[in-house]
Amino acid sequence: MSYPLFIGRKNELERLNALHNKRAPALVVVKGRRRIGKSRLVAEFASKCPRNQFWSFAGLAPEEGVSAQSQRDHFAKQLALFLKFPPMTFNDWSDAFEHLSRHLKSGDIILFDEISWMGAKDPSFIPKLKAWWDRQTLPVLLVFCGSVSTWIEENILKSTAFFGRINLSMTLEPLSIPESAELLRKIGLKCSPYDTYKLLSILGGVPWYLEQLNPAYTADENIKRLAFEKEGLLVLEFDRIFHDLFNTKGVTYKKILDALKDGAKTLAEVRSMIEFSRGGTLSCMMDHLITAGFIKKQDLWSFKTAKPLKKSLYCISDPYMRFYLKVIQENLSRISLNGFKDVSLSSLAGFEVHLGLQLEYLLLQNHSLLLGAIGISPVDVLCDGAYRQFSTSTQKGCQIDYLIQTRTKNLFICEFKFRKRELGMDVAYKIQDKIKALKVPKGFATVPVLFHLGGVSSALEADRYFYRIVDIADFLGNAESMS
Repeated sequence: MSYPLFIGRKNELERLNALHNKRAPALVVVKGRRRIGKSRLVAEFASKCPRNQFWSFAGLAPEEGVSAQSQRDHFAKQLALFLKFPPMTFNDWSDAFEHLSRHLKSGDIILFDEISWMGAKDPSFIPKLKAWWDRQTLPVLLVFCGSVSTWIEENILKSTAFFGRINLSMTLEPLSIPESAELLRKIGLKCSPYDTYKLLSILGGVPWYLEQLNPAYTADENIKRLAFEKEGLLVLEFDRIFHDLFNTKGVTYKKILDALKDGAKTLAEVRSMIEFSRGGTLSCMMDHLITAGFIKKQDLWSFKTAKPLKKSLYCISDPYMRFYLKVIQENLSRISLNGFKDVSLSSLAGFEVHLGLQLEYLLLQNHSLLLGAIGISPVDVLCDGAYRQFSTSTQKGCQIDYLIQTRTKNLFICEFKFRKRELGMDVAYKIQDKIKALKVPKGFATVPVLFHLGGVSSALEADRYFYRIVDIADFLGNAESMS
């Protein structure tokens, strides 16, 4: 199901517009995970410039048998369709680019989508593309998009060929929680804040995933259709991502993600879990997964100095990726037998616990919302993120869902709770135990904050232990229209 909708990306559109208005040749790179809306962003921008021709070319997916000539033939076919010309053939990328140049006009917008697929099989692609662009004098906007961010980093952003030639580079992030909720409303989905967060905690803010939801179904029916049926989109998506991005190296990257599916780990812990030999290669592979948008490196820091400690944590930052590894993957055999046809999600063992962990990933992606709800200006934040204190002979270990250190020596200890039922005083006692274990220097204050969905008891509110009790339903914007 496809929807002609476009939500958010205001800042990105403004930056593209400012560059286009300079009326000079400009080169733009747009990165981001698969399905995040890179080409859709460029198409939306082009639609706001109706007097300028929009040339959109996409590379062929790297299937078996797809050669460098296959990519040139596909480019030629797309160009012929634009020009309404008979089919043509280019045996050299220079010829293809020069043929395109003959038809360009001032202000035209050109998109090379999945550029890594276009050029991966031809070592001359980048130098010939660079030589063609260097000769460009018309004020056109050329945009490179791609999901294989590591290829773009190595061959374009860090390449000497394009050094000093890139006018703008953008990495598209998932839609925010309010933007995602707006998209769900626009496609006609009506559900409670609880069910809205259930969907967002699985799909994240990936527009294309959200657009696959059918407003004729309930939230649970949509999840079962996408994630618990043999041909479900979310069942098949993981292998597609890994084939497109990592090809033959996917097995090791998969092992890394499997090691992280139960929670954040240090590099040494990951190395031990996957039995990876010592050396610098693992950290390089972790960087590739970070660049691809699937994991995040969280620096731990010293409260006294606000400087990073030697140990850092790695965690899966993509909600769908973790849900696949933790829930879908572990039920693949049953899914293949259509074993969930008459099973309700609520009856699945530990499903609500899984959703609670999924919500943590989602909220951490939206940390600017969390800061705003507490009343903290970003300029006052020294460090923030999920925090882990390791157990030693002199201190207990503890984990904080989200910890914020401000310039005024306040440590905001944030707890996330995702439950249907009201929260009682036990949540306050749990935070008290964490704060007691946390090694806090003299002169610092610990400030507990609760983010919840599902309500809190009158006793917990009256106790006033928490500095803020934030109902995350408020992040959804016009939430009442969804219920």
